Amino acid sequence: MSLIHSTAMIDPAARVHQSARVDAYAVIDAHVEVGAECHVGPQVHLTGHTTIGTGNTFHTGAVIGDAPQDTKYDGKPTRVRIGTGNTFREHVTVHRSNTLEEDTVIGDDNFFMAHSHVGHNSVVGNGNTFANAALLGGHVVVGDGVFISAYCGIHQFVRIGSMMMMQGHGGASKDMPPFTMASEGLNNLCGLNTVGLRRAGVGPEERKELKALYHRLFLSGGLMGEEVKAALAEGPGERAREMLEFIAASKRGVSSHGRSRGS
Repeated sequence: MSLIHSTAMIDPAARVHQSARVDAYAVIDAHVEVGAECHVGPQVHLTGHTTIGTGNTFHTGAVIGDAPQDTKYDGKPTRVRIGTGNTFREHVTVHRSNTLEEDTVIGDDNFFMAHSHVGHNSVVGNGNTFANAALLGGHVVVGDGVFISAYCGIHQFVRIGSMMMMQGHGGASKDMPPFTMASEGLNNLCGLNTVGLRRAGVGPEERKELKALYHRLFLSGGLMGEEVKAALAEGPGERAREMLEFIAASKRGVSSHGRSRGS
């Protein structure tokens, strides 16, 4: 029994694994590679030079690999690379990169809820959740275990650190450090992602160190650069060092503490 619906339109040059299922009216263009055990739902469009790993699911109307929304894009055969075990719900869009030197990259085990978007040249790690209508601009970098709530917008070139959580209707035009939480509004940190840290098995001593570091960096009134250098020199733990090095590497600047809730 064929796993490809009779109304699906698959270019002869596309490479679709024999175990992949392709539903009604799906379109798979040339230069697309679909891995084993993938499910391409009804009216999904896979286009561009897009490589898709195993076990990915694309729900109705998702569009993956279309041209970047960049007026400088010159039509070169740029790429999207997708790992394994990702879910793309209804009408999710992922755009290919705007230059041959970079790809748009999706890692493993991410969950993109309906109408979320990944802009060109963005790099998304593993195990992240993007709620309905969460929007990533171009060149955004997202770590691992991040939760971006509904109707959040991330400006181009922003970095989102691992295990960071943004509450609904939030926005970021500056970097969001790992293990933190942001409330609604722009660049509005409100404390540590304590619940996420607990769920990830981070022990109480390490959470205590991170909480003290957060207060030192965002609530003490000291100069951020000086506090980061001093804290690094003190030999912090692994996750505290990750936060410090993330902040030290920021080019756009780091979001600031706005509300006391969660701190």
